[in-house]
Amino acid sequence: MSIRQQLERQEHEILAPQAQKSDESRGRPRPQPEDDLRTCYQHDRDRILHCKAFRRLAGKTQVFLAPEGDHYRTRITHTLEVAQIARTITRALRLNETLTEAISLGHDLGHTPFGHAGETILARLIPGGFHHVRQSLRVVDVLERDGAGLNLTHEVRDGILKHSKGKGPILGGGGGERAQTLEGQIVRLADIMGYLNHDLDDAIRAHVVRDDEVPETAKRAFGATHRERIATMVTDVVAATAATGLAEIAMRPDRLEALRDLRAFMYERVYENPEVHGELEKAEKVLTDLWEHFHGHEDEFRATYWPKGVPAGEPLWRGVTDFIAGMTDRYVLRLYEELFLPHPWQR
Repeated sequence: MSIRQQLERQEHEILAPQAQKSDESRGRPRPQPEDDLRTCYQHDRDRILHCKAFRRLAGKTQVFLAPEGDHYRTRITHTLEVAQIARTITRALRLNETLTEAISLGHDLGHTPFGHAGETILARLIPGGFHHVRQSLRVVDVLERDGAGLNLTHEVRDGILKHSKGKGPILGGGGGERAQTLEGQIVRLADIMGYLNHDLDDAIRAHVVRDDEVPETAKRAFGATHRERIATMVTDVVAATAATGLAEIAMRPDRLEALRDLRAFMYERVYENPEVHGELEKAEKVLTDLWEHFHGHEDEFRATYWPKGVPAGEPLWRGVTDFIAGMTDRYVLRLYEELFLPHPWQR
């Protein structure tokens, strides 16, 4: 019996009956030999961790564009915080922690530079719109490994595709919105718990909001500090979900309502705040100018910038979308300067 098989057997002995077991995965888009040491979800987690798109998350905005301080979150720190919250909940409920971690690490791989401002502008420019969850799935299915993709399991891909809720339901949602595994549903909730808390922390640090402006419902429900809020939310999800017999991922009704209040506050005071978006509006111009330049210079784009993972026969907008969505903030600004700003003359 291989080490992987021993690990798979241990899952059946240790994990809850409702947990997704590695040896019961629905498989990969392309069959491949099993690893001798790792379960399929361990393998997926490692592939995501080592891929180029994951490394680029370090250079992508979370909320505050190119902040001066060293302690503001980026897309990669957001990802790691979500993974830790999700793993804590999953372990406490005896679900598959490795599956949760793999989904968490991959959930934002398709996010644009300049945060949600980048997503908004691409959604306006691209035929059929743009959403980072679909782009995240495209990254792992098509773009990584120069077009071979990461060939992840069905459960990880499903969790990535269904993690985002925007202003929609925090829990539940229609069958098409809810991940097929409890582990995937936990990532969806951990994502909102993570970004609301750390974005609030960053907003207070940036003097965009004050501690005393946080909704009283959220303070009463979760506590007054970042540490208290995270701890209370995680404990509540574990207790409420266990009370359902793991029939669904749950929160106590009053705390779920307080989470909605906190989200509404953050949208009003931070995410849609003109003060925060002042620089992001400039970023939208940068992305629009790049989009129009590439479409006006197709031969140059295909010869110089065409992403390796995109088949040459794809329409121009597809290659431009994949190229822009994959950029870090720094690379966008550097390329914009190269293409649009004058340079000193050299012989």
